[in-house]
Amino acid sequence: METRTEAAWLVVMGVSGCGKSSLGQAVAAELGLPLIEGDDFHPEANIRKMRSGTPLTDEDRAGWLVRLGEELASRQGGAVLTCSALKRAYRDRLRAAVPGLRFVFMQIDKAEALARVQARSAVHIFPASLVDSQFQTLESPVGEAGVLTVQATAPLPQSAARVRAWVQGHAAAVQA
Repeated sequence: METRTEAAWLVVMGVSGCGKSSLGQAVAAELGLPLIEGDDFHPEANIRKMRSGTPLTDEDRAGWLVRLGEELASRQGGAVLTCSALKRAYRDRLRAAVPGLRFVFMQIDKAEALARVQARSAVHIFPASLVDSQFQTLESPVGEAGVLTVQATAPLPQSAARVRAWVQGHAAAVQA
């Protein structure tokens, strides 16, 4: 059920296998906002690197993050972006592009993330062998301003409703 919300910019983030795309789609639909699938913006070199089982470096991600920030900033009415945003520096780069940007952190343990990635179709760009590197790179955003943590194993409708209430509650507080 689509409910048009005041302009809001969100990043649904977390390690591979946490369900960013599924929650991002659900939240975008709930809020009536466009969805930006971060993986669609990786340059071909990054895709080749990931498919070969080689983790991306900060340098590999730099241009990608700039592009995602530009995509978010270009959406005047708001948008939902799916992006791993594993390090604080990555999140800060996105925040610089869109002041007031908020993050939904999908928390998951390594065993569950690995099981989910292993169950994916063979055409996905991210192999299970890279799950460890995601957890090694992750700098938890818990405690950062503008971050809502949801459990990746919670039912999708429940998580989407929680995010919607958080966004709408924030919008009401700003207007008050």
